[in-house]
Amino acid sequence: MTEPSYLAAVRDSYDTVAAEYVLRVKDPSELDPLSRAMLAAFAELVRAADRGPVADLGCGPGKVTAHLASLDVPVFGIDVSPEMIELARRAYPDLRFTVGSMTALELDDDALGGILAYYSTHHTPPEMLPVVFAEFHRTLAPGGHLLLVGHVGSGEHLRPTHVYGGHPVSFGSYLLPADRITELLTRAGLEVTARLLQEPDEGTTRTIASFTARKPTDRRADRP
Repeated sequence: MTEPSYLAAVRDSYDTVAAEYVLRVKDPSELDPLSRAMLAAFAELVRAADRGPVADLGCGPGKVTAHLASLDVPVFGIDVSPEMIELARRAYPDLRFTVGSMTALELDDDALGGILAYYSTHHTPPEMLPVVFAEFHRTLAPGGHLLLVGHVGSGEHLRPTHVYGGHPVSFGSYLLPADRITELLTRAGLEVTARLLQEPDEGTTRTIASFTARKPTDRRADRP
């Protein structure tokens, strides 16, 4: 598969700002109680299902990957940015981190017990999300779990605004409605089992949505 053009902008931007970005990313211990609870619930789900390792897709500097590992989850990280992966390897040498894209994962079918996509799909143009979610479905083992977290909206495309260490980023974000994300996950053959919407408060300016989903164990329930 030819690499989608938007990935080059995402890769180049995160490579450029990686050192500054890692300083701004919160440690999971600093997250709000509901966000921490969703990560803990996901860890419990994948431990109980015991279907295989968990891939943290779009892992960035690896802070959330390491948090899952501290919860006794067999986890590894994948990110499109080589600089982010290098920072993650330095910070957490006992964990495995590899460069890769969630549009074409170099993983076998049914290889994963879980997938975490933590604020990592919002740079994906909406027309590419079916490709990404199809990869989630392909690589999850039957009975495997997904936790997808990110900002949602009414379909707006936010143009690049962030500057890290004097370096502007060259990608934007797409804020789809929560119902649209649910629809796309369902079309990909995943069963959405829970949704949590956190409305903006004094600490955030946008609605945060957390989705848990599961790949059916009955093959007849899967997408053809």
